[in-house]
Amino acid sequence: MRPSETGGSGPSAPPTDGATPEGSSPEAAAPGGESAGSDAPEDSSPEVDPLAELRAERDEYLSALQRVQAEFDNYRKRTAAASKEMVAAGTARIVESLLPVLDACDAAAGHGDESVDAICGQLLSVLVKEGLERIPSVGETFDPEIHEAVLHEPGEGGEQTVVEELRAGYRWGGKVLRAAMVKVRD
Repeated sequence: MRPSETGGSGPSAPPTDGATPEGSSPEAAAPGGESAGSDAPEDSSPEVDPLAELRAERDEYLSALQRVQAEFDNYRKRTAAASKEMVAAGTARIVESLLPVLDACDAAAGHGDESVDAICGQLLSVLVKEGLERIPSVGETFDPEIHEAVLHEPGEGGEQTVVEELRAGYRWGGKVLRAAMVKVRD
């Protein structure tokens, strides 16, 4: 057959001198003498570096670990704060339940009973050391947040002033446990 009969325009045998067929470039030939168009399956995705995959996975785990550590630190802080609040609330309840004892001490001292002074003084000093604070009253300007006015007497019409304390008021940790019961001059 002639080349014109087969429809080909060039020689049908491959060149033997190492040259590439027409229309192909030397870059298309694969290493080792195989051509790019050989029977080997061609992977269309780029090659993935296994080391890069491991680094990415490591970074994901590290990020997850850091988030878990931050969450745990926040949890620990919340529970510590809640624990402190519970202890403070419990202590305040105990101190509040001791206020009638302090009132009895004040009443005994007001009647001249000196036999309880030492015990009452010790109790009061322990509570003060732990944070109990007596609310000042007599001579102070009336403050409805810390004073409870139960008696009034007429005055010059200026500021309301506390003239007598009928029952002591106390603060614990900056919060009013009990307002002072007072007599006010209007």
